[in-house]
Amino acid sequence: MPFRLLVPLGLLCALLPLHHGAPGPGGTAPDPAHYSFSLTLIDALDTLLILGNVSEFQRVVDVLQDNVDFDIDVNASVFETNIRVVGGLLSAHLLSKKAGVEVEAGWPCSGPLLRMAEEAARKLLPAFQTPTGMPYGTVNLLHGVNPGETPVTCTAGIGTFIVEFATLSSLTGDPVFEDVARVALMRLWESRSDIGLVGNHIDVLTGKWVAQDSGIGAGVDSYFEYLVKGAILLQDKKLMAMFLEYNKAIRNYTRFDDWYLWVQMYKGTVSMPVFQSLEAYWPGLQSLIGDIDNAMRTFLNYYTVWKQFGGLPEFYNIPQGYTVEKREGYPLRPELIESAMYLYRATGDPTLLELGRDAVESIEKISKVECGFATIKDLRDHKLDNRMESFFLAETVKYLYLLFDPTNFIHNNGSTFDAVITPYGECILGAGGYIFNTEAHPIDPAALHCCQRLKEEQWEVEDLMREFYSLKRNRSRFQKKTMSSGPWQPPAGPGTSSSENQDEAREKRPTKQKIPLLSCPSQPFTSKLALLGQVFLDSS
Repeated sequence: MPFRLLVPLGLLCALLPLHHGAPGPGGTAPDPAHYSFSLTLIDALDTLLILGNVSEFQRVVDVLQDNVDFDIDVNASVFETNIRVVGGLLSAHLLSKKAGVEVEAGWPCSGPLLRMAEEAARKLLPAFQTPTGMPYGTVNLLHGVNPGETPVTCTAGIGTFIVEFATLSSLTGDPVFEDVARVALMRLWESRSDIGLVGNHIDVLTGKWVAQDSGIGAGVDSYFEYLVKGAILLQDKKLMAMFLEYNKAIRNYTRFDDWYLWVQMYKGTVSMPVFQSLEAYWPGLQSLIGDIDNAMRTFLNYYTVWKQFGGLPEFYNIPQGYTVEKREGYPLRPELIESAMYLYRATGDPTLLELGRDAVESIEKISKVECGFATIKDLRDHKLDNRMESFFLAETVKYLYLLFDPTNFIHNNGSTFDAVITPYGECILGAGGYIFNTEAHPIDPAALHCCQRLKEEQWEVEDLMREFYSLKRNRSRFQKKTMSSGPWQPPAGPGTSSSENQDEAREKRPTKQKIPLLSCPSQPFTSKLALLGQVFLDSS
């Protein structure tokens, strides 16, 4: 196991220079706005637990609660804030009980990390207020969208919200997050070309494509990823059908000898015969839909590039077999290691462990410096840059560790689980099938069923709980409370009593078949768990 690679994550409170006394990138001091909400701490928090460092996880949770403030005059990337901050906080919230953090009554439907995630996400909502419903790329956390903000956003910056925002809506009960994420996804789907492809950048005010290069890499990548992961997380066949349609077009127009090129989105003609390191997530995504043979062939192509340079250059010219000028660097990206982890879980092929070994040796030999692991500025001569991206701790280290740790709780096959009590009844958590967001923050899919029900089901649960506790109050031998938080009651509206509200609500409720006393409506078992490499398609 790659224990030597592991970083003392608790010491890293911000994106600081990697050499003592050194200036930040470009010779200047680090920009305070870059770490003003403790980005590295949030991004690396769930990595601590996966690596087994429970004490540091608990300490960092306390630090975040005392220091994080999103009411700051900072222009933030909507995309990056979502995947790193919102995703990181949601994941840490759902894992906090496993980490021994004392959770409040009502968890996982409430908690400080969940409230922080919701606050951060609300700061992003103004970006979605466009004629198309597709968001701006940047928002000011204090003032909203700046008046002169460019309306041009990359495709991934529009289609990479459904995992975090649907989770947030499910846990908080506020549908606005999932609603805006779905609208953005649908607008992109409706904007595809006649041959079924999407471009790289689009004007969110007019819906017209600005950059018409189509591929699976930078600027597009996580849009496709979130169609698949959103489909599995939400058991949404429509999202999966959308991806499968895209997958046909991608195979028809961009795939050549198990490489994927860039083409013109309307004509399908090749525009850039390059492989980008960000594209290395694709074999892992293919494994999630069961396309293992194609995934392995493409993975092996990418692995040959790694062995050629000791890492993946940002751009690799496929016909020439060499790096592209000014794109020779490797910032310790995780995508190829991510695909190796998924494929190893699906196949057990030892070649995938060889990639993991090579990655550990390369990163340690080339990148290790006094205060961390440095970005490789040029893979040809292994010159280093004076920075370490937060995704190295959030993703690269995590996927490497999981590749070599088959017994990690993340790989749970459903044989163990935790049962918790929420205001809506018993909830099963920790049974496995975690969905990683594009920043490798794991989301427990079962948690989405803990805090919400269809309205009719919610009313039934409220009635049952009311009846249950009424019976207990009338029987002296059962006076001792069994729940520390007491019976949950819906809030009363202003100027009316709780009982008046309940009577009014009952009159308005639609009739529905009665269910047995004290049995809670539940999703089917198959919709609660999704295992890596398995999906719900009827045709599979």
